[in-house]
Amino acid sequence: MRKVFFCLMAMMGVLTLSAQPGVYDFTVKDDAGKDVSLAEYKGKVLLIVNTATRCGFTPQYKELEALYEKYSDDGFEILDFPCNQFGQQAPGTIQEIHQFCTANFDIHFPQFDKIEVNGANEHPLYTYLKAQKPFGGFDTNDQRGKFMDDMLRKRDADFDKKSDIKWNFTKFLVSRDGRVLKRYEPTDKLSDIEADLLMEVNSVLSNIMARRSIRKYLDKPVEHEKLEAVAFAGINAPSAMNRQNWAVRIIEDQKLLADVKGMCRNAPNLICVCAPADGRFDLDAGLLGENMMLAAQTLGLGTCIQTGPIRFLTTDEKAKAFRDSLDIPEGYKLLYVISIGYPDEQPDAKPRDASKVKYIK
Repeated sequence: MRKVFFCLMAMMGVLTLSAQPGVYDFTVKDDAGKDVSLAEYKGKVLLIVNTATRCGFTPQYKELEALYEKYSDDGFEILDFPCNQFGQQAPGTIQEIHQFCTANFDIHFPQFDKIEVNGANEHPLYTYLKAQKPFGGFDTNDQRGKFMDDMLRKRDADFDKKSDIKWNFTKFLVSRDGRVLKRYEPTDKLSDIEADLLMEVNSVLSNIMARRSIRKYLDKPVEHEKLEAVAFAGINAPSAMNRQNWAVRIIEDQKLLADVKGMCRNAPNLICVCAPADGRFDLDAGLLGENMMLAAQTLGLGTCIQTGPIRFLTTDEKAKAFRDSLDIPEGYKLLYVISIGYPDEQPDAKPRDASKVKYIK
């Protein structure tokens, strides 16, 4: 009975997860009052923003239009939702608002009907957006950020502990596959938003940002032609004086893999990268591996680079047949292995410390 109970609980959990709404599940009204499904924007990078025409931040319309003109051909859309909840700064009908925006800022991105973004009548889209990306605070080192923080804290000392929209021109960045990536407050710089946007609209950068280390794989070997493509991307990596001091061995033989799978994430295929034993060309071999992992990502494959199994693979008797098959060149060492296969997980991105980067101007 306990097994049945836990199975039922697991099934309920899966059903609950599958029932969770996403950006594309919502319907909004356009400036003519017609229903528009956000599913129409699948495959687009979205910036969703609540706006106002009589706000100190209203000149951001000009910056938003510039951003739209620059990246709209790359699959970028701005979805504008006027809202009159903050200082009554978006009066008038949606037609009057649209006329004002086209006359003063010559906007071309779509404007939707006025909505509420907080409270009992808030649009369900914004309930979802706020749940995905709660308020993260104003930058109080910025003059405008400090002003907003002081103003709102006088009204509510705990305002920063709530996820609600704080003011006009709050923005949400949504990926091509509908994930809410980031929330920006009205005081955040448009240049910072553009830097994040570039990571999504540029196919090379978005591929880099999407790559994750995969540790669970489907029991499905990778097609030979895909492994060839990955290898070709690897050997096109830069190397010192184009010496290409590396040796790559890609294991497709499942019998050879059987003895080492447990040490290599149970991946259906394995890439072994060898480099000169003196260590002088380890950097070149590292660049080769990065190229291969990014190529694998574009092909729908997952990878995980590992040095942990090296001792087992090079010394353990159980790995002798595997080791002998590599035919490592004389004077070379097995530097690392890359597990590769079809992912059976979708790990979240790990935080990155941007303070490690300093710009010397």
